[in-house]
Amino acid sequence: MILAVDTQRLLALHYVYPLPLQKLQQLLSPVNILNTFEDIHYDEIAKALQISASKACRISQSFRQVMTKSFEDAYARANIFPIPFYHPYFPAQLFEIPSPPTVLYVKGQYSLLTNKKQIAIIGSRKATAYSKRAIDVIVPPLVQRGYTVVSGLARGADTMAHRATINMGGYTIAVLGHGFNYLYPTENHILAKQMAEQQLLMTEYPPYMKPEKWHFPMRNRIISGLSQALIVTEAALKSGTLITTELALEQGKDVFVVPGPIDVAQSRGTNQLLLEGAIPVINGHQILETLDLFSNKN
Repeated sequence: MILAVDTQRLLALHYVYPLPLQKLQQLLSPVNILNTFEDIHYDEIAKALQISASKACRISQSFRQVMTKSFEDAYARANIFPIPFYHPYFPAQLFEIPSPPTVLYVKGQYSLLTNKKQIAIIGSRKATAYSKRAIDVIVPPLVQRGYTVVSGLARGADTMAHRATINMGGYTIAVLGHGFNYLYPTENHILAKQMAEQQLLMTEYPPYMKPEKWHFPMRNRIISGLSQALIVTEAALKSGTLITTELALEQGKDVFVVPGPIDVAQSRGTNQLLLEGAIPVINGHQILETLDLFSNKN
């Protein structure tokens, strides 16, 4: 059972120790340690979080230092809106994924999170013009039906998906693998700025956290978790795209795949997904028909 949580305390703790929701629950139940976090001995923190005493001591010291700051005010000045797990805008579907985030940090139109019609489009960072042609065929019907397109702002297929959605007058969400003090990749600076104003950027990482390669597989569980289904354009046999696909399948999501030429490396992963039972993509209307079919069964 989740007890009442003080937002200032939660944001302070998440800043110094961005713990997932399961870890936070260990501080809230059976005793709400977070309410007296700066006063309790670090041994109690270590026991509750199942971490070393030295690490708990560092967390406790850092927490006391930052508790003097108003995080909500500081984030507001940076146009960052923190959404804790108990906030009305926190997407309920993220409670169903492995290791749900405790806080989401967003920039832009955070009301997009209330749209239940969300669909992910992902693919290779080395996506070819074939991905762009496929996305240009797939996206328009989705936008016309009010779907929000979710992707990761990576170079390649992600960038193509965001841009195609914006060009069609639709809405798109980018899930980042770092905090807002950084931008990766840097060549998407203009796109990210546009999305921070008119679309939505989202991350589970506090602003100071740099891009790290292990952040992106973690980020992928949020991309798939937000979405009703996943569309894959191009992917090599060994790629992060296939990790996201596995997460979507584990979450019971439909996976739609664009078939590709058999002699192209960037289509070997997607063609393998088709052999394993993914749904081949013909166009955006076919995706909508499939989603409608299954939604009508519920």
